[in-house]
Amino acid sequence: MNDGDTAHTQPTIYDVARAAGVSIASVSRVLNDHPNVRPQTRQNVLAAISELGYRPNAAARTLVTRRTRTLGVISFDTTLYGPASMLHGIEAAAQHSWFVSIASLPALDRRSVATAVDRLLGQGVEGIIVIAPKTSAVSALGRVHGGVPLVAVGCGTHAPLTSAAVDNAAGAAQATRYLLDLGHRTVHHVAGPATWLDAQERVAGWRRVLREARAPEPELMAGDWSSASGYQIGHQIAADPGVTAVFCGNDHMALGLLRALAEQGRRVPGDVSVVGFDDIPESAYFLPPLTTVRQDFGELGRRALGMLVEMINGRQPPGTCLRIPPHLVARASASRPGLRPAAAGDEAPGEAAG
Repeated sequence: MNDGDTAHTQPTIYDVARAAGVSIASVSRVLNDHPNVRPQTRQNVLAAISELGYRPNAAARTLVTRRTRTLGVISFDTTLYGPASMLHGIEAAAQHSWFVSIASLPALDRRSVATAVDRLLGQGVEGIIVIAPKTSAVSALGRVHGGVPLVAVGCGTHAPLTSAAVDNAAGAAQATRYLLDLGHRTVHHVAGPATWLDAQERVAGWRRVLREARAPEPELMAGDWSSASGYQIGHQIAADPGVTAVFCGNDHMALGLLRALAEQGRRVPGDVSVVGFDDIPESAYFLPPLTTVRQDFGELGRRALGMLVEMINGRQPPGTCLRIPPHLVARASASRPGLRPAAAGDEAPGEAAG
């Protein structure tokens, strides 16, 4: 009786196949991330796995296939929205198909990265994804031995690495062009730290659009991604009546900027239009709701994982960079110059009028 109860509480691959209405071979192909599986079949199998709570016997499968189905992820210890969301996107993409072992480092220098790679290889990982948003991380990865498939994320679109990255320059260009198209003479930029590749590419996108439009290029102002740095810079901006539009390198700095402008009696968007970058969950609830550039971290995780699996299977040439396009989310913090603020809501005044 007890044996029967135990068997009943531990679903098998046969149970998954029966629930999904497919063969055991089809379930096996899904579990091993085989490319020749119809999307509907994969969806049915994953739904059955989730519903039944099926867990493959990893030890038995490793003995048979000599594969661990384990990936390593190297990140660094941070609560910043971008890197944390990249990690979440990778974990979400890997569920049901791969185990994930995470090494979180205090710094992404050469020695730390090399130590983390060795540690993960000791755990039998088949490949490694590295969240590498800083120049020091890219430099460190360039010196990692080539014996393991490795994909970088968050490393910009020009790093000499196999990578998947949000096109930050394109996102910054969208934000800058949007403000110019509203009728602003130029756009000021509050950038992130110069050692961050995201910040460098957002500056490049901002500058490119200003130069293409032959608009004046204001002096760059740099923060540290925090709301506090946006607040400090915001007081400088508020003191200059000639500033009518500001593109912030992330939403947290935009939040600090909004606070400083409000304290100095500068209306947003009536006196100053503000656009951020990231579309953090809270940005729709800023006062006013923040126009910003949204990054698709779920897609970034899926594409990075897909590239790594292709490398593991010998089908992905090294050095490829996949760019993930961001898109602008228009809300109430940006409008035509001098336009009176509309009633509270998410729609940008410029769009509502058009």
